[in-house]
Amino acid sequence: MQITRPYLILALLTGINLVNYLDRYVIAAVGPKVQEELALSDFQFGLIVNAFMIGYFATSPLFGALGDRRPRKGLITIGIVVFSLATAASGLMRSFVSMLGARFAVGVGEASYGTLAPTIIDDLAPPSRKSRWLAVFYVAIPVGSALGFLLGGAIESAWGWRSAFFVAGVPGMLLALAYLLTKEPERREREVNRPGLADYRRLASIPLYRSAVIGYTAYTFALGGFAAWAPKYLYQEIGMDLAKADFLFGAVLCVAGLLATAIGGWLGDRWPGPNRAQANLRLCALSSFAAVPCAAACFLAKTPTTFFVAIFAAELCLFLATAPINVALLQSVPEGLRASAMAASIFVIHLLGDFISPPLIGAISDASTLRTGMWILPVAIGIGAIAWWFGSIPRRELAQGPAFQ
Repeated sequence: MQITRPYLILALLTGINLVNYLDRYVIAAVGPKVQEELALSDFQFGLIVNAFMIGYFATSPLFGALGDRRPRKGLITIGIVVFSLATAASGLMRSFVSMLGARFAVGVGEASYGTLAPTIIDDLAPPSRKSRWLAVFYVAIPVGSALGFLLGGAIESAWGWRSAFFVAGVPGMLLALAYLLTKEPERREREVNRPGLADYRRLASIPLYRSAVIGYTAYTFALGGFAAWAPKYLYQEIGMDLAKADFLFGAVLCVAGLLATAIGGWLGDRWPGPNRAQANLRLCALSSFAAVPCAAACFLAKTPTTFFVAIFAAELCLFLATAPINVALLQSVPEGLRASAMAASIFVIHLLGDFISPPLIGAISDASTLRTGMWILPVAIGIGAIAWWFGSIPRRELAQGPAFQ
């Protein structure tokens, strides 16, 4: 039996992406308990949270290059297996260094899947529905992240933080077996490409792509900081029970993320502009500008209710950009460089984004307070909005042809 229907392949890829983000964020849900048992400072825990990024951006260019030249199904399947096994292994770690190693391995597996899965969807989706198809795929980000908090908090409360990693690693193995049954779609006609340094220079020379990546980096910096420290912020600064904080944060993240990602995908296919990449980037800019005051309100909040109202509004605005920014990235470059463009963007947004924000906030927290450290997040959102806005301004060459010419 072989899975050939595009909608079924999209559903399977979305399910895998959900598990991917569940595995990624269960560490944040159980973070305070991990810190207590392993005697970690906030800075050390911030390094553990983003250790998977080292594996992610160290190997994503390799997977991008391989994915532009070779069948992608095997590469994706291997990636799923690796990040699932590494997640389960995280529950066995008993020191700062060993936990860093396990989370690094999670990132290696995620690099293969995260780089190549969007190119499969881009090949499957009808041209007029690319934003909506990617919205379905990327709705797994808030839902999977939310499940990481919900599952991690519930299991930690019942059986301890180590069990949360054991349980989180199982679904990915089952989905990897299912993905082996899919048929890889035919690639559209495109130029022959052997990615190298010249290709990455070419990508960096495309103004719209460059602005998209700069804004995405600041955006990712902010999202990574929120995800890593929100549970501890509620636990330490507002005085909530950790299991309750995980549950409510996960629930808000799920609802806001689902709603915003669906709206963003729908709007991305309709937003006016000289081309799809530019129109989607303008939508990203507007939604991020709206998110800045909402994010700031989170850290002015004195009660859980006020915090959750503010974070719901902030996440609604932020996740509106989920599908549009990926459409902008994919459609601002030549088709023969799509996988390499995704890989390059992954490398940059994580290296300069959420690789930096968790330990930076942790270091500020160690020196002052966690509330002080969290104030850098609204600033980052504003920087991302400005970069996207300037990138979306029409240029003569963009009005005359494709974004990458």
